[in-house]
Amino acid sequence: MTQARGFKLLLLAVVLFGGVWPVTKHALMHATPLWFATSRAGLAVISATLLALLLRRLRWPARQDMLSVLALGSLQLAGFFLLAHLALALVPAGRTAVLSNVTLMWLVPLSMLVLKERISPMRWGAVALAMLGVAIMLGPWAIDWQAPGAVSGHALLLGASLSWSVAIVLVRRFPPVSPMIDLLPWSFSLATLILGTAALLREPGGGIGMEAWPHAAFIGLLAAPIGTWAVIESGRHLNAVLASVGFLLVPVLGLGLATTWLGEPLGWDLILGGVLIMGSVVMAARG
Repeated sequence: MTQARGFKLLLLAVVLFGGVWPVTKHALMHATPLWFATSRAGLAVISATLLALLLRRLRWPARQDMLSVLALGSLQLAGFFLLAHLALALVPAGRTAVLSNVTLMWLVPLSMLVLKERISPMRWGAVALAMLGVAIMLGPWAIDWQAPGAVSGHALLLGASLSWSVAIVLVRRFPPVSPMIDLLPWSFSLATLILGTAALLREPGGGIGMEAWPHAAFIGLLAAPIGTWAVIESGRHLNAVLASVGFLLVPVLGLGLATTWLGEPLGWDLILGGVLIMGSVVMAARG
């Protein structure tokens, strides 16, 4: 796979995932966080399995694939969904889209330490520009840190981005022998099992209302399986910095939807931060 095709897959993931958090925030008016996370993962099992059957690719993972299935199912899907959905009940959708996708702060040092990946000066500049954009978007002037759940919500989002980053590094360090699309049914099945168990323990009286099912269907049947496949494939073949900086376009799109659809405020900090992040993507692509 060429870098150009990898970047196209990354942009596909950006388009699909950019609308996930505003849609989820709206759905949580009629559902509890972990039951909604379980429903989207369970629906993704159905769509990923049907796609594998259609392509005649549904098969048990090879032994060399098991680490990837475990990393994707437990960390990139279950861990990320669990932490991010709990945080979304405490943090606005736009800011959730930003902080949950800032894998850059974890992925770059992990890639240097674990993958021994060399990073060019241009891409270090992209990292700095991207992090400046994120810092402006999440500056203390924009957040009421005294509000209930503000600190814990943002901590959960940092944990979600760390969980995603560790999964990416593990898959790059120990790549599967099977195509990634073959592993998605099993990875989503593991995630559904973990999330369902967590929902039963934490939200025994919770659930998902009828009004939230269309939202779950969009995410679970379309955005989650296709977007996850696209971001995993792009992450395997793109430089870690380019992949992580490019994925920061997700919160830019998410912020736009949160503002236009949910009516969340769009201040100078979010506008300037979004511009800096888009500039960092250009720098990373050229570096």
